[in-house]
Amino acid sequence: MVTGNQLRDALISAANNIANKKSMVDSLNVFPVPDGDTGTNMSMTIGAAARELEQLKDQPVSEVARVAAAALLRGARGNSGVILSLLFRGFAKGLQGKDTATGADIASAMAMGVEAAYKAVMKPTEGTILTVSRCAAEKAGDVASTDSSVKAVFEAILDQAKETLAKTPDMLPILKKSGVVDAGGQGLVVILEGMMSFMQDGKIIEAAGKPAIVTPIETTETRSAAGESDQEIKFTYCTECIIDKAADSNDALAFRAFLESIGDSLVFVEDDSIIKVHVHTNDPGSVLHEAINYGTLYTVKIENMRNQHTSISGGAQAEPAPEPKSAEQLFPYAAVDPDTDYGFVAVAAGSGMHDLFMDLGVNNVVSGGQTMNPSTDDILAAIQATPAKTVFVLPNNKNIIMAAEQAAKLADRRVFVLQTRSIPQGITAMLAYDPEASASKNQLDMTHAISKVSTGQVTFAARDSDFDGKKIKQGELLAMLNGKLMYTGRDIVKICSRLAKTMVTKGMGYVTIYYGEDITEEKAKAVEQAVREKLPSDIEVTLVYGGQPVYYFVISAE
Repeated sequence: MVTGNQLRDALISAANNIANKKSMVDSLNVFPVPDGDTGTNMSMTIGAAARELEQLKDQPVSEVARVAAAALLRGARGNSGVILSLLFRGFAKGLQGKDTATGADIASAMAMGVEAAYKAVMKPTEGTILTVSRCAAEKAGDVASTDSSVKAVFEAILDQAKETLAKTPDMLPILKKSGVVDAGGQGLVVILEGMMSFMQDGKIIEAAGKPAIVTPIETTETRSAAGESDQEIKFTYCTECIIDKAADSNDALAFRAFLESIGDSLVFVEDDSIIKVHVHTNDPGSVLHEAINYGTLYTVKIENMRNQHTSISGGAQAEPAPEPKSAEQLFPYAAVDPDTDYGFVAVAAGSGMHDLFMDLGVNNVVSGGQTMNPSTDDILAAIQATPAKTVFVLPNNKNIIMAAEQAAKLADRRVFVLQTRSIPQGITAMLAYDPEASASKNQLDMTHAISKVSTGQVTFAARDSDFDGKKIKQGELLAMLNGKLMYTGRDIVKICSRLAKTMVTKGMGYVTIYYGEDITEEKAKAVEQAVREKLPSDIEVTLVYGGQPVYYFVISAE
């Protein structure tokens, strides 16, 4: 049998193991651009759960699994992190109501996790973390039918995961060409090894160094609970709580209506297992008294905003705020009433890109992109801080779309996640927005507009590699078109002009060049001039400062 404490410690051991080996997992990225962050994303995702689990003592396995799954979901970063969180969410559902778990219970729960992950991915690709988890779950089920001991099932899971991982190059030609196994699958194996280490000898793998303090990625509009002006505070207490929903919970809409009647600045988020509340009120006791009608209080936080306001305004010195326990317990953005029909959240990196999206009407810009994927909770917070009944989210990166879709499910308002895979697509989507059209019409028109955008990117090779028949040396410039490697070289002016010429096809009339934080204005103008000389005279070329990291130039053609 596995107790709650044992499952807790196994998961903490797993989080430490992937934290120690994340660089190794990152290095398995098959493409030589400096964005190999699979291990980092998986480490930060399960690390969010580890911080929560460290606070649990003597809880049943069902509660440990639930807490882990909820934290993983909100801390999920990148596609690998989101898939990992979905595996654990299904796993938690499989252990509902159980004080302890047998090997058969573990096998059944893992199968439910795999099912949840496959359902969430529109086009599952075999030879990835999905295949590794599925084969491991199938093997666990076979073994549990004859030997339901925890040790036998865990050994079967790990052994099969390793065996399947070794076969991933045979399933995905791109892995075989690069001579590596799937990075997400490797990350899962590392996590399973961490769990197995505890199951075998009862020792938690220690983290190699002191865990980094992860602060929430800020959106454009951040405010303190005390406010930013000297306006009179109508409600004294900022009250927050997380409720573990009871199976026979009342309709939560009644709870929300009650909160609206006794306060303001309400944020109310509900999913299958929890209710998350933030409200400003003069009667925090009534909030908590009402909350227990819907389940068990998991966390509670009450702050006197008048005291905070006095301190911020230059009054008495306030006591330092306690360290937040986790991203899940944070409400870093002031709640806003949805007083307009439509609002926008975009993900982008670079001061120029930030300003550009704001000029186009985006309410909140979440800092992030390649190599720094924001979490589900980061995107959710930005959605909640957007004063609109319907919010459009522009992920602007293929590795952020899944996290945005998970955030949309947790939001307390209508959310459309547009499938923007690049910054140029996000900009074009905003230009296609029509404030007079319906939400569904805008979704259709904006999606149609982004399909006509071609995106070029120029960056550098992070390491030596042999990709798609091309020998690539570390430090060489890489020119990509819509994610596909086109050219390598050493002269940035020549490679940009060549890329731009390739991008422009019949019917296109506009090319925009965004230059990054590592490019001088002089170099940018040299690239602009070279591009103009390469393209037909009727093509309009515009140079814009983007300030983006990683990519020296981003080029848009439409």
